[in-house]
Amino acid sequence: MQLLNVSHLKKYFKDIKAVDDISFTIEKGEILGLLGPNGAGKSTTISMLSTLIKPDDGVITYKGKDIVKSPQAIQGSLGYVPQEIALYPNLTGRENLEFWGRAYGLKGKKLNKQMKKVSGIIGITDRLKDKVSQYSGGMQRRLNIGAALLHEPELIIMDEPTVGIDPQSRKHILDTVLELNKEGMTVIYTSHYMEEVEYICNKVCIMDNGKIIANGTKKDLVNLIDDKKRILIKVDNVNDVLLKDIGNIQEVTDVSSEENTVIVTVSNGKATFKRIIEVLNNTEIGIRSIDINEPNLETVFLHLTGKALRD
Repeated sequence: MQLLNVSHLKKYFKDIKAVDDISFTIEKGEILGLLGPNGAGKSTTISMLSTLIKPDDGVITYKGKDIVKSPQAIQGSLGYVPQEIALYPNLTGRENLEFWGRAYGLKGKKLNKQMKKVSGIIGITDRLKDKVSQYSGGMQRRLNIGAALLHEPELIIMDEPTVGIDPQSRKHILDTVLELNKEGMTVIYTSHYMEEVEYICNKVCIMDNGKIIANGTKKDLVNLIDDKKRILIKVDNVNDVLLKDIGNIQEVTDVSSEENTVIVTVSNGKATFKRIIEVLNNTEIGIRSIDINEPNLETVFLHLTGKALRD
């Protein structure tokens, strides 16, 4: 079942095309990853999906209803986790949940039941009596998510929910997203962390400079460059002559270096590998290790944009 449809969406800020004519759909039960570097247009996109700002052009429908014209069509079914912490630091965790629960129209036994359920999901039951100012960054992020779950939304939008937290809290949040999805919740998840999207998302939109440059399942995207592999060669030292000689090999589509590692993208793995070894032997540069990487989302992004995700 198609839950959300985005068609030719645009949002400009003066001369900046923050979102430049994008279209995609989300099916019920999917985890859609909006992947891209800072400034790609991800946050602006979800701000429009959340009815926080209006697009300059385009249509967004939720279950067939136009939410640009009638934002109430989605608001009651939507949970939104903003990139910035939306909590009151001088209130306790419980007081924050109670505040946001009442904002969603919950009260009495229903509110208490949902606060208990949500605090268990996000793993902070034993800290509810503490002020949020005493929480770690990871715990604040988890409570931020909990506030968006109180009214049991059908769709939850999470904007970079793991920014600036420790690995343990990040893993907890990612596993929470997967568990919520298993229970039937549809998720839109924005990130500039490739490994997060690889871990939780079954469908991906790659954004860059306000546009969607690729859209599909992870398998679909990897198949775009299925014939390409990356070879990582750690050597004693890298010089321009070595890079030029490797780049001159016919099947090499890209060659670069980071410190003492040569990064080679090839279109014919086995045949090219032999030629690369011949070049290295001829230059008498010591080889420390060689790794051959199969295509992944990072390779796709590099192939489509010509740059690494965090450039």
